[in-house]
Amino acid sequence: MDGLGIAVVIEDDEDVRNLLEGVLSQAGFEVHTAMDGRRGVEVVRHKQANIVTLDVGLPDIDGFEVLRRIRNFSDAYVVMLTGRTEEPDLLSALNAGADDYIAKPFRPRELRARVAAMLRRPRHDIVPQLPAQGVAPAAPVAFGDTGVLRHNGLVLDFKTRSVAVNGKDLELTRSEFDLLHELLRREGAVCTRADLVRAVRGDFYEEDTYISESDERAVEVHIGNLRRKLQEDQQSPKWLQTVRGVGYRLAPKRPDLTS
Repeated sequence: MDGLGIAVVIEDDEDVRNLLEGVLSQAGFEVHTAMDGRRGVEVVRHKQANIVTLDVGLPDIDGFEVLRRIRNFSDAYVVMLTGRTEEPDLLSALNAGADDYIAKPFRPRELRARVAAMLRRPRHDIVPQLPAQGVAPAAPVAFGDTGVLRHNGLVLDFKTRSVAVNGKDLELTRSEFDLLHELLRREGAVCTRADLVRAVRGDFYEEDTYISESDERAVEVHIGNLRRKLQEDQQSPKWLQTVRGVGYRLAPKRPDLTS
């Protein structure tokens, strides 16, 4: 990786800050640092950052508030770093607009892999954002040369990275789009949580790459967000069906819904 743009490290721990600066510099970024949240927001703004690493526990304002402020003016990739991996923290980070969430202590190689995976995905989010239990086989999804997938009134266009439900646009984050695309593409086959982690992370997450519990919890949070945006009925799902103890699959095709 060479000449990748501007990275900003917002971290109050000097040792971690120096480590992040070294990893990102070696990866090919021009790196700037900040020790608190308010300063970090201004550095991101003035340097027009391409990627930001952001500590949750900062001395002035917490990382979630910093992220909300950054998202008011920047679509930079943001990786949250924290010693906490509880689901409420994951949910707060992803809902606030984070692209990834890594628990401390982290391995430098893992951080580089995740950054590389993000950079291979389209830079724009599908934004701005708007204010089951059976496992019956699903019918195949139409996937033509145009890269369009259709199922139960939902239409996903991979080339334009757009999604519509019954003709109404649905606005998703990068990760939500990638997860939905993977489930549609699998045509009803079960996707394990590890499968979906790889769909979000990209090529650096090969079959033998370690998948952490926080990775899998992040997928569960994304799926929950997708269900809310789709207004999915958990008792009679149209699109996302849970396979208990395994993962998720596409819900069966319903003749009462247009496709």
